[in-house]
Amino acid sequence: MRTSGILLPITSLPSPHGIGTLGQAAYDFIDFLQQAGQTYWQILPLGPTGYGDSPYQAFSTFAGNPYLIDLDVLVEKHWLTPEEIEAYCYGENPAKVDYGRLYGCRFKVLKTAFKRARPQLKEQPAYQAFLKENEDWLPDYALFRAVKDSYGGRFWQEWDTDIKLRRPEAVARYRALLAEDIAFYCFLEYEFFTQYAKLKAYAHAKGIQIFGDLPIYVSIDSADAWASPELFCFDEELSPTKVAGVPPDAFSETGQLWGNPLYNWPLHEQTGFAWWIRRVQHSLQLHDLIRIDHFRGFDEYYAIPYGEKTALRGAWEKGPGMALFAALRRALGGDLPIVAEDLGILTPGVYALLEQTGFPGMKVLQFAFDGGPDNEYLPYNQGRHSVVYTGTHDNDTLQGWRQAMAPELKEHIVDFLGLEDETRWNEALIRMALMSRCDTAIVPLQEYLELGSEARINEPSTLGTNWRWRLTPDWLEKRPELEEQMRHWAELYGRVH
Repeated sequence: MRTSGILLPITSLPSPHGIGTLGQAAYDFIDFLQQAGQTYWQILPLGPTGYGDSPYQAFSTFAGNPYLIDLDVLVEKHWLTPEEIEAYCYGENPAKVDYGRLYGCRFKVLKTAFKRARPQLKEQPAYQAFLKENEDWLPDYALFRAVKDSYGGRFWQEWDTDIKLRRPEAVARYRALLAEDIAFYCFLEYEFFTQYAKLKAYAHAKGIQIFGDLPIYVSIDSADAWASPELFCFDEELSPTKVAGVPPDAFSETGQLWGNPLYNWPLHEQTGFAWWIRRVQHSLQLHDLIRIDHFRGFDEYYAIPYGEKTALRGAWEKGPGMALFAALRRALGGDLPIVAEDLGILTPGVYALLEQTGFPGMKVLQFAFDGGPDNEYLPYNQGRHSVVYTGTHDNDTLQGWRQAMAPELKEHIVDFLGLEDETRWNEALIRMALMSRCDTAIVPLQEYLELGSEARINEPSTLGTNWRWRLTPDWLEKRPELEEQMRHWAELYGRVH
């Protein structure tokens, strides 16, 4: 079945109080998607963001981001008052997320709600059931966040040795000492997942599927790495021996040094990939379809010695291959709703693994116009069992890309698209994605709005300006016209059912 969808992080919604949330703006956006004839809302990872504010560097692969909790819903539950919310400034620019301000005030507001909610939650069966259902990760995560707060937010490898190494007496002492803070983080997760479940149910009622994202790696500063260090490549002092990244590519001349700890794959295999099964199962409970990030890393992964300043010095090592996906299929069912992020320089081994899994791969039009007629991203080389994008969250917008490219490449693309000039640049590329043979077409909302580089979501290998872009409320003035245009194109190219 041919389908289409929109890529837009929840954080980019024009919600009040500084950042997009699971509140009314998310429900309105689902209504918009339905009216626009779309099937998917691709939302990117949902985890609690840490250093650099990237959802690909979360404090937990299982937890939800407390920033996404809608404060107005807490008012409806009588856990907050409007005055308590408005007592803080969450950011002065409605077009950008101000993570510094959010960090300084959001948790203060949420703690006020927690103090009012706690007496009710103690007697609430749904809350007790939530704690029970998530006991395999929530206690460690809540303890991790509470201890981290007690150390002023410092990296867990800088904690005192006894709690860094999770010595039983230290864990017991901190659980008792920080019981109130631990309960607070459990409350945040309960509220996040409660709000998210309602939003997902609403999306399904409107015929919209949630397209999520599963980063291949976890953050080094995460509850996952701290609570289960044996699953990663650490030495006896729990310092990483090698970390993740990719060699020099189109995004960076010195490669990308992600810094994530690499997996101890032999141990994962010995356990039947139990942790991975829990992780994917958890993600599938949240999403209807998931993109597994950096798929080539399951065939071979790039290992960079810990302490390197760039990704220039590294080596490819063998990943788990089909053994992992066979274990996932045995545990979770044969036809897993997974899309493989198979971008980058691919080897025969990666192509073979993709074929073995049967997962659809990705085709990105911004990568299609160099390399000659054999470029696999060109429309006539794309296969049906794929997801086509005009660009991803790591690309510049179509307008920013156009303005930055070399004149000769721009001239070639204008000729390829059959344009007289560049005025219909976005329209031509969006139509090209929608008319593609690929089963699914995903377009970032910025492209329909013809926004420039100011609306870029992420620029790999950079810090400070990423994950901040937001829709401003004035986009609603364009909504009726946009709904009509998007539905027409989706119908025209057979993507509405």
